[in-house]
Amino acid sequence: MSELLFPTRKLEAYRYADLEALKQVWNDLTEPQRIEIAAQQKLQQVWMPSGDDVEIRRAEITLAAGAELSIFALNTAREYGRVELDVTLHEGARFELNAANIGTGLVNLEIVTTVRHIEPSAVSRQTVRSVLGGKAVGSYLGKVAVARGAQLSDGEQSVKAILLDRGATANCKPELEIYADDVKCAHGASVGELDPVQLFYAQSRGLDPASARALLLEGFVTGLWDTIETDADRDAIANVARDALRRVAILPGTGRGTMRSMVEGVSCQA
Repeated sequence: MSELLFPTRKLEAYRYADLEALKQVWNDLTEPQRIEIAAQQKLQQVWMPSGDDVEIRRAEITLAAGAELSIFALNTAREYGRVELDVTLHEGARFELNAANIGTGLVNLEIVTTVRHIEPSAVSRQTVRSVLGGKAVGSYLGKVAVARGAQLSDGEQSVKAILLDRGATANCKPELEIYADDVKCAHGASVGELDPVQLFYAQSRGLDPASARALLLEGFVTGLWDTIETDADRDAIANVARDALRRVAILPGTGRGTMRSMVEGVSCQA
């Protein structure tokens, strides 16, 4: 890995990366984790943050015919966090990603995915939620590639962000590359702020401002974990996410950040 050329922003996958933070760990990076799901097998994985200042997790995943994989990922690194997935789907396979970027200060958090539908009737679902305060940057770059002959492919990308401060930034670039003519693909991105009416109502019920913000933010994120089958895993990731949201909610934001969406609210169906 140390022989690999260090990336630049000319590479689309590193367009918004914190290259200075990446330099700290580049020479120590191992090869991406390889995950192969056999035909008709089902698997869930819960990816918890390690607590390191710089956290990078990469995986190359192959799902055989009829296989199913669900990944639940929480990205809360203190300086730079990156989740990078390359997924290949064979006939009738199903892949789901439910992930959250939660951070404040000067943190840079990224989720970068490529999902390849190479045979017919595969399904992919990607749901990403970001909560960003201070001058944090949260990014999602996701490509769904449908090969020629991969008819009846079904892919969806849903990306939403809440920005708590004027200096926070959300970047979103969902991308479709389709070479089949009978597919269903949709992707959308949106950004918002906490509803002042809901905040007022929560505070009128006795919550202090920070607790009210944390409660509303938890409602924005917690649905990501609903389909985790194991109670212990579901509770564990929900608790860590809740703690991260409370840290972000401590200081009130102006409620106005910046959203750069390369393709916003667009759907494609052929």
